[in-house]
Amino acid sequence: MSAGMLRPAARCLFLGGLLLAAACGQPPARTIDSLDDAREARIGVMTGSTGEAIATARYPEADIKSFDDVMDAVAAMNSGQLDVTVTSFPTAVQVAKTNPLLKVLPERLDDEPTCVAMRKDDAALLASVNAIIDSLRKDGTLAGMSRRWLKPDLGPYEELAIPEVTAGRPLRVGVSATREPLSFMDRDGRVSGHDGELARRIGARLGRPVEFANMKFMALIPALQSGKVDMIVTGMTATAERRKLVAFSEPYYANAQVMLVRASAHSASMKLRSVEDLRTRRIGVLLGSAHESWVLRNLPEATMLQYKTVADVTLAVKLGKVDAALYDADALRELQRQDAALGTLGEPLFSFDVGAGFNSDADELREQFNRFLARLRQDGTYDGMLRRWITDARTEMPAIPGPRTRGVLTVGVSDVGLPFVAMKDNRLVGLDIELAERFAASLGRELQLSNMDFGSLVAAAATSKADVILSSIYVTPEREARIDFSDPYYAMGTVVAGLKTNIAAYATDTAGAAATPGFLQRVADSFQANLVREGRYRLILDGLRTTVLIALLATLVGTVLGAAICFMRMSSRAVLRVPAQLYIAVLRGTPVLVVLMLVFYVVFASVDISPVLVAVLAFGMNFAAYAAEIFRSGIEGVDKGQSEAGLAMGFTPVQTFGYVVLPQTVRRILPVYKGEFISLVKMTSIVGYIAVQDLTKASDIIRSRTFDAFFPLVMVALLYFAISWILIQALGHLERRLDPKARRRREARA
Repeated sequence: MSAGMLRPAARCLFLGGLLLAAACGQPPARTIDSLDDAREARIGVMTGSTGEAIATARYPEADIKSFDDVMDAVAAMNSGQLDVTVTSFPTAVQVAKTNPLLKVLPERLDDEPTCVAMRKDDAALLASVNAIIDSLRKDGTLAGMSRRWLKPDLGPYEELAIPEVTAGRPLRVGVSATREPLSFMDRDGRVSGHDGELARRIGARLGRPVEFANMKFMALIPALQSGKVDMIVTGMTATAERRKLVAFSEPYYANAQVMLVRASAHSASMKLRSVEDLRTRRIGVLLGSAHESWVLRNLPEATMLQYKTVADVTLAVKLGKVDAALYDADALRELQRQDAALGTLGEPLFSFDVGAGFNSDADELREQFNRFLARLRQDGTYDGMLRRWITDARTEMPAIPGPRTRGVLTVGVSDVGLPFVAMKDNRLVGLDIELAERFAASLGRELQLSNMDFGSLVAAAATSKADVILSSIYVTPEREARIDFSDPYYAMGTVVAGLKTNIAAYATDTAGAAATPGFLQRVADSFQANLVREGRYRLILDGLRTTVLIALLATLVGTVLGAAICFMRMSSRAVLRVPAQLYIAVLRGTPVLVVLMLVFYVVFASVDISPVLVAVLAFGMNFAAYAAEIFRSGIEGVDKGQSEAGLAMGFTPVQTFGYVVLPQTVRRILPVYKGEFISLVKMTSIVGYIAVQDLTKASDIIRSRTFDAFFPLVMVALLYFAISWILIQALGHLERRLDPKARRRREARA
């Protein structure tokens, strides 16, 4: 990956970083418009570079911070921790042209010759390199290289093919390939850039195959001195200090040290005018959607941020976390009806057919759907559905009669938003929901909707967790390789959208610029929209019950299983001890989300099982691994003399454990056990991945309708805190009841 591909990732830290810096007490960012403005600024420099020496000498009152890589400094600058970065002119220009939030000051700190470095005892190589550089300068090659590599625009580089020598003694060239356009790694993992080409030309003239050694800049000279490399070709300046250590060739480029500073956050040049402007911007996409593939193919240098729901994508746009996002055209029209601040950038990018997805072995069901769809088109029902949901933007589900005595039809959906799938009045509605209802009625089967993350839909069909998936799913070659699709029932376009304030075409549009209400009014409006309207509080109550149920049952399962694993772990028999040790190591070393997905999609792939039960088993298995070690440490913490005393008094081993060891163990382990229990409660927030509507999923559903970034998340956070606090108090009460000192104090007061 080239440095240019890293820069957008650094830029995405800008807004959030400023907030974080302010929260942590960082000083406010300075406005740097000239070299003199940086006298007391926070300045980032590269360790061991000439910029470090220049900044230290020129700005003794400044806060100088050293970095191994220029992109580390840029990231710190974008996150509000630096005011300015000092670096070489080509690097600064490259950063600025791929990052509209930054600019290069026209004043130069210092001019400096860029040379090839070699060992002092290699006079023959030095003479040869000087002759080659002189020849390349005279025949215009160096000038042509500068035009091709050090160009002012972001168009593709013109890299000439240099005949490579394949035999002979290798020429080992040290580089720090993070300095585009001088030296960087291309997409094939190959050293490229101005200096990469120069090194290959030198190797070709010397008749030696070039081997690059990519390392930190500060490690290059020690590597050259120790003989690890034969020369350094990576934009190195021939300073007096370095000349004491190594020999330098004649200059091959007239470089300079400059300052990289923040541009105006409201610069008109930052406005988006076309999709082409997104090449180096932040783009939001729905996880698992066809939008991901399009961005990867067409905007490889952009920073793609993936979100689980359309609501999360929209919130990222509204909060400035992304510059634009890809949307289904019909879903965007519905969003724009609710929020006039969203605008469209350019024309639609592409379109795909939309179809229903089936397991590859469900040919009969797929054919039944195709015949059903043909009947809907023929009798006009489908045209009526399109008119109601898309043209008229209706949101009421019609009554669909019919016997439902032939079993259950499980349909996987994702609340991607109206007009296709959305939650209203505590039930799913939309074009795809009506289509699913009508299909189930045509089969005489009861409809069971499984609302899951969009990225889980194809997996659900592929593993038969859903009989059919319906959620405005594009029929793409990648998806067709995993599941089968019905005949298309809609054609959907994809568009780019962002805030109108960020799109040049809406420069005079004042939509959505109404006066902002006060804080209390905003809270009241959020309460009404997120809880009262459409009875959305019921989603929270249902999610709360599910969260508590999973947490309590998983704890019970994990405690019992953990006790059994502990017994095996403490056994003297290897046949019991080794499997227990392996279980503990694997479960503690595997993320609980991975365990959850494996149990649901692999272990029970072909079993019709409740996702809630799967969640209980997965979290119980995970909890058991930790509980087993907690129990073992508690048991081993009881002095062996206690057990011996119990046996001496005539107790059986079981009685000794129950009356002597166990009470002391419980008292010892309760504080740690309590912490693991609370962690389990919070971990249940990921069960939405397997279509369980818990507290977090309820929040996601509400946000998909209200697009409120604040209220649902804060409300859920408070509810999780309340659950945890109540459970902590309950376990704390049990801990106090078992404490002999507390018991004696109670008896004394009595």
